[in-house]
Amino acid sequence: MTVNVFEQYLEAEAEVNGVKRRGALVMLISDSEAGQIRYEAAVSFFPHRDEEDFAVSYDAYYSEVLFEGKGRRSKKREAKLLEGFQEIIERLVETAGGKVFFDRPLREARRG
Repeated sequence: MTVNVFEQYLEAEAEVNGVKRRGALVMLISDSEAGQIRYEAAVSFFPHRDEEDFAVSYDAYYSEVLFEGKGRRSKKREAKLLEGFQEIIERLVETAGGKVFFDRPLREARRG
């Protein structure tokens, strides 16, 4: 089962495939099946052409697996992963050649 442990829409700057992106969705994703768990940090840039445009485009998706092994979801493990989450996202964003502004949320953060 896949769960977005944490997600937030933020202001961003990037250009991917010739399209300017002004928003980013940052996520901590948990995927568990048959006693195996995997956590992934991800950022997806999207155009955000106006205040109502939250259509995420997955051609600008960057991710990193943070943990993979035996087990199941753990609030303790998730809290630890969220401690360094911003730095991990910033590293992914740098790889993409963009910027994400954590101090400019487009919507409230959600936890799953």
